[in-house]
Amino acid sequence: MSVDGIPVRVSRDLSWRLAATAALLGILWSFTPPSAPRIRLCGFYWLTGRPCPLCGLTRAVFALAKGHWAEAFHFHALSPLGLAMLLSLFWEIPLRARLWNLGVVAFACYGVVRLLA
Repeated sequence: MSVDGIPVRVSRDLSWRLAATAALLGILWSFTPPSAPRIRLCGFYWLTGRPCPLCGLTRAVFALAKGHWAEAFHFHALSPLGLAMLLSLFWEIPLRARLWNLGVVAFACYGVVRLLA
């Protein structure tokens, strides 16, 4: 069965993906985590006193959703990549696996640089 040449299954799937993406961006836009949390939830930070490869990413993604790019880069330099990886979970794009592979390598390298700096 199709509507305007588009199979109904594809149309429903696309609607779900658009709704999920819009909901995620809406949630990220609606809330603002504190810029300097009183309690750090990162176990790596607790053990070493140094930021892990993902420290600051949550606050940075919330800032990106609001359009605050400078603030996002201040929290985490790879935040646009992190947001792209997060949003790619809702889309079956051919490059998603490559994006995630690149992201894991980039975050690992960034983590090493953070530890050495």
